[in-house]
Amino acid sequence: MAEKKATTTKKAAAPKATEKKAAAPKKAAVKKVEVVINAESVGFRAGDVYNALAAAGKALTVAQIAKDAKITAEEVYLGIGWLMKEGKVKAEDNGIALA
Repeated sequence: MAEKKATTTKKAAAPKATEKKAAAPKKAAVKKVEVVINAESVGFRAGDVYNALAAAGKALTVAQIAKDAKITAEEVYLGIGWLMKEGKVKAEDNGIALA
């Protein structure tokens, strides 16, 4: 008697479920601003601070001056130092105002 060979049927390979990896949140690029410290640069920043205060006509915080003058807070501090030494600005109610 002839033996029957066991036939196996191949099943179609089930598609593998691909897991999507959660995208890692992108880190905000941090800008490194290099502040040049020399008499000319600090003098220009003092002018920027003075013009921002003159345009506002009132006491401003460092952040407000930086925003209005479009310079960094560090540059605002340099300008304020220059202007305070010359007696052109004064501290007033948590802000800086023209003297």
